[in-house]
Amino acid sequence: MRISGIQLGYDDHETLADRVVRAADLVRTQHSSDLIVLPELWPSSGFGYRSWGPAAQTLDGPIVTAMRAAARDTGAHLHMGSLIEGTPEALERLASVDHDVKRLPELPDGERGLWNTSVLIDPAGEIISVYRKIHRFGFGNGEPKLLEAGEDIVTAPIEVDGRTVTLGLATCYDLRFPEQFRALLDAGAEVFVVPAAWPAPRVDHWSLLARARAAEDFCAMVAVNTAGFHAKTQMGGHSVILDASASVLAEAGPDESIITADIDIEAIHSRRTSFPALGDRRL
Repeated sequence: MRISGIQLGYDDHETLADRVVRAADLVRTQHSSDLIVLPELWPSSGFGYRSWGPAAQTLDGPIVTAMRAAARDTGAHLHMGSLIEGTPEALERLASVDHDVKRLPELPDGERGLWNTSVLIDPAGEIISVYRKIHRFGFGNGEPKLLEAGEDIVTAPIEVDGRTVTLGLATCYDLRFPEQFRALLDAGAEVFVVPAAWPAPRVDHWSLLARARAAEDFCAMVAVNTAGFHAKTQMGGHSVILDASASVLAEAGPDESIITADIDIEAIHSRRTSFPALGDRRL
């Protein structure tokens, strides 16, 4: 199974429309891949909360529509990273405050109608899975204050070369919560897919946690970060593709780049059989 991660780099000056076109064009270059992955919140900024409002859309909006077309043109599965998803009612509230999320009325969980949502698209351009980020980063501000928390553990079976491969979906800050990845494993995951907007000052944790989740759960890992400087934050880059032993198959540096690697799905199960630590679980 060939996987490509597009480590998109951008700054505050690039328009949303230009970035969507550029991301779609990069996806279309990856014709030989079975799965292509983009980062978290690339249509806006992971830390630029005021950029969330103008980029918030429903899942039938122009961003997802453009990514569906790119997947169809490429003939690959596309995990389009994540965007701020909004209900029509939430988007109306945003419009009433000129799309400035900081001016939104404070609403309790369950009434905000905004999520950090990742979307998986098949080679025909159809949406086959949606994951809403469970663990919101911000310690009471940012995501916890503005967005709903996802509630569902999401795995997604895809067909590759005549066999079913089960993806386990998570996003960025979720990496710090190993219980989510163990739940994904228990739900049948073979390959973890983790888009992120992880900053440079904590990039060592990014690399460490990605390898730990792969190693402890005997799953391959595709962790795709953003690059560039936006919202006064230097992003960390260093996207990585790991096998089920947490060995590095491909790794990016700090700048925009595309990484590609072949993952042997049978080797994942061979690893679990030859080193059957999962059978010794007590908790």
